[in-house]
Amino acid sequence: MTGRWLVVFAWLWVGLPLAYGLVELIRKVTALFTG
Repeated sequence: MTGRWLVVFAWLWVGLPLAYGLVELIRKVTALFTG
């Protein structure tokens, strides 16, 4: 059970900042092209 939680925590630790970065990138690209 501990190993499963460690994997979940690791995915969240990497995935949440990555998802935030992708959202910010999409927002900036759309702002760039829509002017």
